[in-house]
Amino acid sequence: MKNNQHIENTSPTDSIPQVTLSETALSELADNIKKWGKALGFQKVGITDIDLKDQEANLQKWLDNDYHGEMDYMAKHGMKRARPEELLPGTVRVISARMDYLPDDAQFASNLEDKDLAYISRYALGRDYHKVLRKKLKQLGDKIQSEVKALGFRPFVDSAPVLERPLAEKAGLGWVGKHSLLLDKESGSWFFIGELLVDLALPVDKPQSNQCGQCVACIKICPTQAIVAPYVVDGRRCISYLTIELQGAIPNEFRKAIGNRIYGCDDCQLICPWNRFAETTEESDYQAKDFLQNQSLVSLFGWSEEIFLKNTEGSSIRRIGHQRWLRNIAIALGNAPSSIETITTLQDKLATSDDEMVNEHIEWALSEQQQKLPMNIDRLNNRLINAVKKGLPRDA
Repeated sequence: MKNNQHIENTSPTDSIPQVTLSETALSELADNIKKWGKALGFQKVGITDIDLKDQEANLQKWLDNDYHGEMDYMAKHGMKRARPEELLPGTVRVISARMDYLPDDAQFASNLEDKDLAYISRYALGRDYHKVLRKKLKQLGDKIQSEVKALGFRPFVDSAPVLERPLAEKAGLGWVGKHSLLLDKESGSWFFIGELLVDLALPVDKPQSNQCGQCVACIKICPTQAIVAPYVVDGRRCISYLTIELQGAIPNEFRKAIGNRIYGCDDCQLICPWNRFAETTEESDYQAKDFLQNQSLVSLFGWSEEIFLKNTEGSSIRRIGHQRWLRNIAIALGNAPSSIETITTLQDKLATSDDEMVNEHIEWALSEQQQKLPMNIDRLNNRLINAVKKGLPRDA
């Protein structure tokens, strides 16, 4: 999990068998589970009970404020998200696991600074984390099952209505920061989390204390002011929501703030002081694909649907589809420096596209580009005049 994104259907009637072990055996098993998890590539594994009653009031308030936007499944499942035992009857513990994803040579600043390049949230530059993480959780569950025989378990990675971050917080993997993401004092927030629901009464881990203090850097840096209060994010304003979850047109009020971010946003993580301690990942699946990192907006805008589907195979980016891919890039092109090439690219796409939503964003981008172009021409003209005065004074 980075920001929970999609939900798969699960049957509430499924149950898992009961296993009885002594306290000593359970304690030894818990220690082994953490060792097995690290051997599989998880940086940290913790265990918690399933009591999330203290989360229900805040969850209901968040839903009542419509902060979930078009993510109807959030409201549909309601308080079930805070009740793992309803998701899988018989569950008494949750094993929460963390896996770092920060790729080598992330180039955050240079990518954000060059507005002609597309910025993609770093979690999405490699292989779809859902597949990677779920496979490893399944392997961990299989290993536990081989030891206790009768164990029933189920792995989840953004694949069920469950409050993953509060569970991970209770399991000692970190604390929920003011940006609503999980933070660890040794590793920052550049990691995914997933869970195994089990029926074993394993000993639980102690949670970390909240280390945010008086810091409000994430709240102040958010381009769209989506963090409306400490620990409360209005999803409807979040760039990750706008570029990934939102199905239709992106509201005008947020378009300039999006800048060159075409899929997700990392700003609240980048500004967080705790991320100074983050380690890069050794997981090859999370390393950036060359054709996604530091690519020009113009080149990505030229991808046909066939090329988009081919290049995003195995990537979480594919889920937004080609239409929203073009929508997002059109906005970024409107925010890019004025350029004849950019304007021509937008005009060519507009002439051949029959997609009403995409075209509306292209028209907005053209308007933005054309407003900036005279200033660009004046700047270039003045540069030429100054060069003549300096290099050709006789003819100045």
